[in-house]
Amino acid sequence: MVRIAVGVLCSILFSSAYAETVYEEGKHYERIIPEVATHTDGKTEVVEVFWYGCHHCFDFEPHLNKWIPSLPNNVTFRRMPAIFAENWKPHSRAFYTAEALGVLDKIHAPLFEAIHEQKRKIGDVESLGRFFLEQGISEETFHETYNSFTVDTKTRQAAVLSRKYGITGVPSVIVDGRYRTSARLTGGYEKMLKVIDHLVSLQSSQ
Repeated sequence: MVRIAVGVLCSILFSSAYAETVYEEGKHYERIIPEVATHTDGKTEVVEVFWYGCHHCFDFEPHLNKWIPSLPNNVTFRRMPAIFAENWKPHSRAFYTAEALGVLDKIHAPLFEAIHEQKRKIGDVESLGRFFLEQGISEETFHETYNSFTVDTKTRQAAVLSRKYGITGVPSVIVDGRYRTSARLTGGYEKMLKVIDHLVSLQSSQ
């Protein structure tokens, strides 16, 4: 009887552990149809889609930053600012302005913190210009880059991809243009990262 009971208990524990590590399409993640092309030279692409004005995106940042170093060499990671409305465009342009100037590390986290911790209203070109100036970027340089062809092109591309990815909220993560997931689907940020790991492994094995 003891052996049977132990066997049953082990079976239950195994089933429970297995259930926690099996991620289902349509439940924990969704397939993107049609797939969106990537340009990563044979590597698996992971894209975080976010908005500086989203407090959920801000809350996700610490989890994401801790996870990024664990990615294998065959995976590339990048961020993309979502554009669902006209008033999201200035933040997108700010992201690509910082990227073009090579100061994304100086701007990304501080901008999130200024908006969500300091409760500052930074959402138009004037307030963004002042914020960049605080980070050591002259207003002339900021405005010149903000209004550049490069930033305009990338902002337009982000708007197109926001639609093609089929996302309905942020933060969302896209794996190789084939799958999308979010905390809404997975039930939390840590589980979301585990689902992404699963999708990366799935895609890398194909």
